[in-house]
Amino acid sequence: MFCRCLSRQTRAPRRSLPVVVLLLGLSLSLGAQLLAVRTAKAQWPQFLGPQRNGISAETGLVDRWPADGLKVLWRTAGGVGMSGLAIEDGRLVTLVQSDGKQWALALNAADGQRQWRTEVAPEFKNSMGDGPRATPAIDGSRVFVFTGQGVLAALDVRTGKLLWSRNVVEELEAKVADYGMACSPLVVGDLVIVTAGAPQGTVAAWHKETGERVWTAGNDSAGYSSPALLQVGGRSQLVVLTGSSVLGLSPQQGTILWRYPYVTDYDCNIATPLAIGQHVFISSGESHGSVLLALRPSGERFEPQEVWSSQGTRSVLRNEWQTSILLGGHLYGLDNVGSAGPVTHLACIDAATGQRVWQQPRFGKSNLIAADGKLFFTTMKGEVVVVRAAPDGYQELGRQQVTGSTRQAPALAEGRLYLRDDAEVVCLDVRGSSAGQP
Repeated sequence: MFCRCLSRQTRAPRRSLPVVVLLLGLSLSLGAQLLAVRTAKAQWPQFLGPQRNGISAETGLVDRWPADGLKVLWRTAGGVGMSGLAIEDGRLVTLVQSDGKQWALALNAADGQRQWRTEVAPEFKNSMGDGPRATPAIDGSRVFVFTGQGVLAALDVRTGKLLWSRNVVEELEAKVADYGMACSPLVVGDLVIVTAGAPQGTVAAWHKETGERVWTAGNDSAGYSSPALLQVGGRSQLVVLTGSSVLGLSPQQGTILWRYPYVTDYDCNIATPLAIGQHVFISSGESHGSVLLALRPSGERFEPQEVWSSQGTRSVLRNEWQTSILLGGHLYGLDNVGSAGPVTHLACIDAATGQRVWQQPRFGKSNLIAADGKLFFTTMKGEVVVVRAAPDGYQELGRQQVTGSTRQAPALAEGRLYLRDDAEVVCLDVRGSSAGQP
């Protein structure tokens, strides 16, 4: 997803809370996150994976680049679109556009054979790219999808049968975002939640079984980010980066707990919020920047405070449409420099202080996930690149051309890396040599 956004006013990086407090919280939170990741199944059921942070629990992955490159296990026809890949129990689901329609498409994850294809909406055309943008969310027997024009639908994950469908934009009297509705559905308990951008409902929740609307909250524009359920401020919160702010909500009622204005030109807030300790990290590209927020209790609500902020043309990290990865107290992310991000660096940032640790200049527009101490990138050139996630410098294991131009992050399940472009879905073997990698 691209947005042409202009620069915000430059602010120098600063800290407003003692770093030692953040480090303590970060250490405790990382321990909890690692425990959760270790116990998660080796699946990828939603946008950004099991914990919605881009990290997989898998180990034993490629550690030495094969002489003949990574093995391509299969390729199969897909369709146009920027939807990512969700994988659960041997089934891969994505959204594609072809034949004048948007389809939910299910493939056998082992061999790429089509299991079903279900029409969910008419085609979506846009100057920044046609087709659906959002990644499906698999939850038990159901899969939830959100189309380019804002149709939220539930399907039977085994058969593809359409269970219910709601045109969110029409129902809430909203309007389609300039570059299409891009929020990937988030399932929390009995609710499926999306960002709608309506005047009386920035965020909205539907009952996942009946499709009945349960709550709406906020009045910001939609932006292009996807919400996350984070353990921050001492409680579980739904954190949403909208077109003009960050919202903290109670997941079940939609009560607004806090709001932090974060205005970008053309509402180009795209990356998903992350928890760092008990704090919230957000970032936007194209000369905007990053900020880490602490949440100070204030009655039943919170007051957000900046721990550090790095904005404008000298920012240390500007995520355009890629969510950074937090590993070992460091953020690894793509720093898009200038309007529309003509230059993209790969950066490693100290999460507690906001200081840059290292930078790989002109790495290029890419998207990334992490597993087994490594970063797995798909570049807009269609390459797969594997890099060690190490604060002591850039260490590339290898790269190879796999697809046509792509903006989607890869997905990882059972030692297989899945990626797609506007024509195909591709599966690569990324197991280490002891697990069968040549």
